[in-house]
Amino acid sequence: AGPYRLLEERAQELLLPFDLAERGVVEESLERTKIHVPQRGPRRELIEHAQQNARHLLEEARLTGDEPAAEERAGDPVYELQRQLGLAKVPRAFVCFDISHAQGTDTVASMVWFQNGRPYRNEYRKFKVKTVEGIDDFASMHEVVGRYFRRRVEEERPLPDLVVIDGGKGQLNAAADALRELDLGALPIVSLAKREEEIFVLGRSESIRLSRRSPALRMLQQARDEAHRFAITFQRKRRAVRTITSELLRIPGIGDSKRRRLLTTFGSVQAIRDATPEQIAEVPGFSVKSGQKIIDALRASDALAPSIVEPDPAAPDPTTANAEPTSDAPAAVAVPSEPSNT
Repeated sequence: AGPYRLLEERAQELLLPFDLAERGVVEESLERTKIHVPQRGPRRELIEHAQQNARHLLEEARLTGDEPAAEERAGDPVYELQRQLGLAKVPRAFVCFDISHAQGTDTVASMVWFQNGRPYRNEYRKFKVKTVEGIDDFASMHEVVGRYFRRRVEEERPLPDLVVIDGGKGQLNAAADALRELDLGALPIVSLAKREEEIFVLGRSESIRLSRRSPALRMLQQARDEAHRFAITFQRKRRAVRTITSELLRIPGIGDSKRRRLLTTFGSVQAIRDATPEQIAEVPGFSVKSGQKIIDALRASDALAPSIVEPDPAAPDPTTANAEPTSDAPAAVAVPSEPSNT
């Protein structure tokens, strides 16, 4: 009868991570079984869980000496990245750091976590650069890498298999110095330079250039671009908060404590602008007269918040099942939720 057997009960659905070229023919042969290629929702989560379980089984097989054949690993970018970089361990979990600043001020940084080649937003982190003045990407990278891994060690949380830095040799060396100061010098670290898409490996004089079609390179590019997007989004939020603050503080008689009370009550400058004097008078410390002054001042201003806090339409939706709400943006800012600060 051979190694196959017929089942009395057929599955009603077949979930696939990709579509089939001859899907109609396959569905016809399966009769009552429908093929679905979900992009989101519970069905997509089932596929991702199945893929993750399969990868865990492959890793267990490797550790027990029953490593999968090369052809089985050929299409997996994390295996290719291990081969190309000469890593001792498959980089199933890796992080990517990015520095961003606006016209030499307000330097921020971001870190994204990739698990099995996919973004894992629960572990995303963003940073306000605290010790560096002006534009100094090297010092900024040293600071945020040190802060992140110091906390990671103190909390005894798992470390990634690989650290990726957005930049060239300078950023790479700055980040590596921060790791060495924490006795983490053995942690693999590389950088990806954007212009030529060169990969710099610590300790190697020559850069590595992968094919533009390389799955490993595309995975690194995705991580680099995601880190940059995350940093820019954080920077926009901070700029929106400053705009909201200055908008209210320009009104005579409004200090910092009153500003906080208004924002706590109404949630945004736009809501204050649309309120009535009587509604503002219900906030402690305000009267109908002062409420009217605030409304008049806001309506006369050309620098209202909505055009500033509108989310980037080109950015991926961060409000997914893996996303965490942020705690650093006040209720006054109408922005999508993002993972928390470090």
